[in-house]
Amino acid sequence: MDNSSGVGVIDKAAMVLDALEAGPTSLAQLVASTGLSRPTVHRLAQALVHHRLVGKDIHGRFVLGGRLVELASAAGEDRLIAAAGPLLVRLRDATGESSQVFRRQGEHRVCVASAERPVGLRDTIPVGTQLSMKAGSAAQVLLAWEDHQRLLDGLHGARFTPTILAGVRRRGWAQSLGEREPGVASVSAPVRGPNGRVIAAVSISGPIERLTRQPGRVHSDIVCRIAAQLSDAVRTGQENP
Repeated sequence: MDNSSGVGVIDKAAMVLDALEAGPTSLAQLVASTGLSRPTVHRLAQALVHHRLVGKDIHGRFVLGGRLVELASAAGEDRLIAAAGPLLVRLRDATGESSQVFRRQGEHRVCVASAERPVGLRDTIPVGTQLSMKAGSAAQVLLAWEDHQRLLDGLHGARFTPTILAGVRRRGWAQSLGEREPGVASVSAPVRGPNGRVIAAVSISGPIERLTRQPGRVHSDIVCRIAAQLSDAVRTGQENP
């Protein structure tokens, strides 16, 4: 399908932003992803950096910029967050555990929505919390479907292995036992955007004593179902019943 608007520079800038949706990207990777020439990509990326639509991480790779977050907030329209609230409450009530949605942001994953367990021992993760991409089932999900080079970079220093991520891709969900924090278990599943890319992870977390040492066996079906409903909501702009 032709996605051209007829305004060449805008179309090319949009291609650069689309390529950055998957996470930190080098200039060479942007050239490969967009099919544009290296000088064109470099010129566009630097212009987008100037306007804060694109930024750079500590390794000099291009990332989506803070201005995009400000614009989304000003518009008051974030389909993922808008749809996540009632679905996370449904997930919490079905499992009895705290539920969250995480997005990747550079070298971290950020909690963008949550529904806390109202009573008893909780694994509290407030909205805005930044956690490592090196441990936890949500980190596994956010990394498992990355391209080969990003996957290799993400595995460096991680508490999970390539074999574990292969299992995540095969099953469609991830679990962790004490990876992020001793005594805490979690189960996560991917949320996909309109283009099929993994844009977030839906998770539940709580003490191993409650979730058991095989939390995926107990809770993966409902976590995957909620993640699929959130994916549908992101694609259509409508909340699932």
